[in-house]
Amino acid sequence: MNETRSRRRQSGRPTVNDVARLADCSPMTVSRVINGGTGVRDETRLAVEAAIKQLGYAPNRAARSLAGASQLRIALLYSNPSAAYLSELLIGCMDAASRLDAHLVVERCDPDRDQAKMITKLAETMIDGFLLPPPLCDDTALLARLRRAGTHAMLIGPGQAQAQHGVVMIDDYQAAYDMTRHIIDLGHKRIGFIIGNPQQSASALRLAGFRDAMSEAGVEVDDTLVVQGQFTYRSGLDAAMQVLALPHRPTAIFASNDDMAAGCIAAAHRNDLEVPRDLTVCGFDDTALASTIWPELTTIRQPIRQMAEAALDLLVQDIRAGRNGDARTARHATLDYELVRRESDAAPR
Repeated sequence: MNETRSRRRQSGRPTVNDVARLADCSPMTVSRVINGGTGVRDETRLAVEAAIKQLGYAPNRAARSLAGASQLRIALLYSNPSAAYLSELLIGCMDAASRLDAHLVVERCDPDRDQAKMITKLAETMIDGFLLPPPLCDDTALLARLRRAGTHAMLIGPGQAQAQHGVVMIDDYQAAYDMTRHIIDLGHKRIGFIIGNPQQSASALRLAGFRDAMSEAGVEVDDTLVVQGQFTYRSGLDAAMQVLALPHRPTAIFASNDDMAAGCIAAAHRNDLEVPRDLTVCGFDDTALASTIWPELTTIRQPIRQMAEAALDLLVQDIRAGRNGDARTARHATLDYELVRRESDAAPR
């Protein structure tokens, strides 16, 4: 700490952290005062302004000139193991950022990293708001930290709405219910299900949709066919190998995302099973992977790219409304999904 302070004294350039310490507030609050944001108490605003004057602090000119004084700076934090999901998400965010004149900052935010340090670092570059896709949209510690900082955040695909932050989502429960009924209507009764990451609320909703569809159709759920996954290809492969090794294997498997469904197809091939003749496999998301593997995957189309665009659009509306002195609202949107049938499903033999 002493070394850091020494370097700052030598450089003669105070930082956002220095202002925050002197004003006894968070770096994000300092950023909001500098950017003219709302929701800061008058006494806190006065303390920040006094600290800025006392220290002679000036915002990072390089950061401000990079984006432009009026251009918003949005941080997209990610920690998702699916490259296919991230690709769709990033394309949607970049398209929307270009259209809305926003500068997008992409930062990895794994659970084992110091999130407080990361948020402080981003505050120093004058970040105006945050986009949080899965699984970060369900990270309660991170959400609480952003809420305490008083910053704008938009959650993408959290499974359920929240009062404090904006949300863009689909109905994960109903989508999984519909896919399960589709598999049942094909004639399957021994149906396996691979659960997604247990830390994500959407995983529980998709499992509930599967169980309720089975129950309402009068089809018994064999718990040995319901296996935990992690939304990764490897976890789908391992889960499918487990259920296909049972004496009475399933005739269909519904995986909670396309990556795990692709692992199921690989497991079928390892067991000399043909998809869909010997085993129906269905996924969820409809990423590019779904139409590039063989056979092409029957799946739920979650409009990831459109969700990212809508999330950034709503976030920008929220931030600009605050700058204009309007009341801040947690904006919510639920987008439509679609069951896309391709070549990986069929009636049981």
